[in-house]
Amino acid sequence: MLRKLFTILFVAVAMCASAKNPYKSYTANLPFAIQEFKAPKIPNRQVLLSDFNADPTGAALCTEAFAKAINTLSQQGGGHLIVPRGVWLTGPIVLKSNIDFHLEKGAVVLFAADESLYPLIETSFEGLDTRRCQSPLSANGAENISITGDGVIDGNGQYWRPVKKSKVTESHWKRVLEIPGSVAMRKDYWVPSEGYAKGEKGANMNVPKAETEEEWQAVKRFLRPVMVSLVNCKNVLLQGVIFQNSPAWNIHPLMCENIIIDRVLARNPAYAQNGDALDLESCRNALIINSRFDAGDDGICIKSGKDKDGRRRGRPCENVVVDGCTVFAGHGGFVVGSEMSGGVRNISVKNCQFVGTDVGLRFKSTRGRGGIVENIFIDGISMTDIATYAVTFNMYYGGKSVAEVLADGGTNTDVPSMPVTEETPIFRNIDIRNVNCYHAGYAMEFNGLPEMPIDGINLENINISARHDASFQYSKNITKKNVNITLY
Repeated sequence: MLRKLFTILFVAVAMCASAKNPYKSYTANLPFAIQEFKAPKIPNRQVLLSDFNADPTGAALCTEAFAKAINTLSQQGGGHLIVPRGVWLTGPIVLKSNIDFHLEKGAVVLFAADESLYPLIETSFEGLDTRRCQSPLSANGAENISITGDGVIDGNGQYWRPVKKSKVTESHWKRVLEIPGSVAMRKDYWVPSEGYAKGEKGANMNVPKAETEEEWQAVKRFLRPVMVSLVNCKNVLLQGVIFQNSPAWNIHPLMCENIIIDRVLARNPAYAQNGDALDLESCRNALIINSRFDAGDDGICIKSGKDKDGRRRGRPCENVVVDGCTVFAGHGGFVVGSEMSGGVRNISVKNCQFVGTDVGLRFKSTRGRGGIVENIFIDGISMTDIATYAVTFNMYYGGKSVAEVLADGGTNTDVPSMPVTEETPIFRNIDIRNVNCYHAGYAMEFNGLPEMPIDGINLENINISARHDASFQYSKNITKKNVNITLY
């Protein structure tokens, strides 16, 4: 009876949604043209995971049960896969078109800590074409998919991630040193396995030196996956769910179109290496609203591929609306880059708050990237206790956090001019207004390149209390109106 009532409610919600689109208002009065956002239409049928011999106690793998349930729905044309209350231990889950992955209250999908369950695949990571372990939850080329509900998706990230001693307590550090098979590569740096240690030695930004299949398999644990990988998907909704404890990046839509992220919580421990909460890469038409991000790395990050791989892909991240979001711990609240070689344009960020992040608004790139970042509109941001910069545009990114750069003496902008080529990053047409920041280490910095200054900066109604004033290097066409910086 309850399940029948559930189906009736789904039909009622669908009818209500069709009568009035709750996302329509977010495209009104934007400074760029964008189509109306609409949630994907999912057929009104459902299956229960518990009907496929799945174990709700976490004692046995449910990988086969998830696959059977998804295939059953797919063969019928799609519908809702209902995950009831329980702990559902599983290997990788692959979503298909026209399916809603719905987690009821009390449902925890826990991905197993066993690298043998996650085969190596061809993919992209940190903007480069490479190989990684298959993501715990993924879809490729799917249309009309959603992940909804009130449950939790947990990536068991501590099985995969390295740990820096400086980022954890002494008792935590002692515990990780006692894990069988793990390796302390240095006195202050721990990795989970010999294979991980082998992969990291000589790796170039998380891409190992491996050619043969045997060499790739030997460093498999080093190739930790993003938790939620959505590639080349259309009409996507993530709503209500908690995404946490990812092996690497948490949520990674790549080359997707028409995506809505609504009222989610994406969280990772503050010590999580590469623990970005959300990385939106080379996507078109994205709405990110009323969500919370609490991560060990960047909070909301916009990307489009790295260096020649990103330029070859040639797909900008464009037409993105961020509204009503909160970012807690993390390297940056709202971030663009550093992988932006395919370009970033038409971005609106409104009504957000950043509480205790390392940086508030962070834009980063470097020579070699290429790409154009333009038409960025930021309006109505509140920040408190920002460790470094409230706002930073830095074209000298070298892989370190801003805090690490400052500890090393800051950014050296006293560099010779270079010829402008396809590898020269371009940042232009930046509008930032109605920003209030209570206590930051530094107010603002705009560090362009001598051969390509940041061009067209409008700052209006900005109030920042900081220890250090704003700085502008290789920046031009700067307009300021009611900009107040109070040093303390």
